[in-house]
Amino acid sequence: MLTVETRYAIDPDTAKTLDTAGLRQHFHASGLFEEGRINLIYTHYDRLILGGAVPGSGELVLDEVKEAGTSSLLDRRELGILNIGEAGTVKAGGETYQVGKGDVLYIGMGSGPVTFSGPGRFYILSAPAHRTCPSRLITVKDARRVELGSAETSNKRVILQFLHPEVAESCQLLMGYTQFAPGSVWNTMPAHVHDRRMEAYLYFELGPDQRVFHFMGKPEETRHLVMANEDAVVSPPWSIHCGAGTGAYTFCWAMAGDNVDFTDMDMVAMGDLR
Repeated sequence: MLTVETRYAIDPDTAKTLDTAGLRQHFHASGLFEEGRINLIYTHYDRLILGGAVPGSGELVLDEVKEAGTSSLLDRRELGILNIGEAGTVKAGGETYQVGKGDVLYIGMGSGPVTFSGPGRFYILSAPAHRTCPSRLITVKDARRVELGSAETSNKRVILQFLHPEVAESCQLLMGYTQFAPGSVWNTMPAHVHDRRMEAYLYFELGPDQRVFHFMGKPEETRHLVMANEDAVVSPPWSIHCGAGTGAYTFCWAMAGDNVDFTDMDMVAMGDLR
């Protein structure tokens, strides 16, 4: 029912020696959403955990994860859950939440086991926490909307912020997703890095023949990963993270690290990219 894979931190000098298979082994993740299972990746980048839970016709319980070193995952962690499927149910801390498609559920430290049921496809993100913040369901209409870009630059998009200081309190986890208008494909360009936080992306709402080219690496030493529907990528703090798709798509972004300042980023000039 539970599978956990560990990903160790890679420095930029090592990363630039990797071929395509090596880059995918360390930074790319697929197959997270498997019916009847919880599949997690435990990273050594700010100890972020990402994964998927697809209950199907039964229930899935997320409790002890050996890699976290506690009797229950949420003993010293917080959790963010995005439902990218049909409406489903999550139980935690004595409460039951009906999580619709596109909604995000925040579960605070100390909430105990988490139970998933129903037809949802739940994307899971967890970061270490040093205090307990209130658990809360944030619906799509509750999210903070930031509209950016234009059709002329192929990046007309809306950023929906859920775990964000102006929407819902968290300890260190920031989380939301970005949706593109038809005909727009570029995300996070001009590129940036934020050396104080790592980031993880989940690309979804792609067609079977659609792909996103995710760019990573130091600004002067860029690489790329080809992403299919429901593929995820781990982005180190030293790496840019931007991409372009063969059509419009949605991606979930999540960050953990020193702060929860969404605007804390170091911009990279277009002329500095190589």
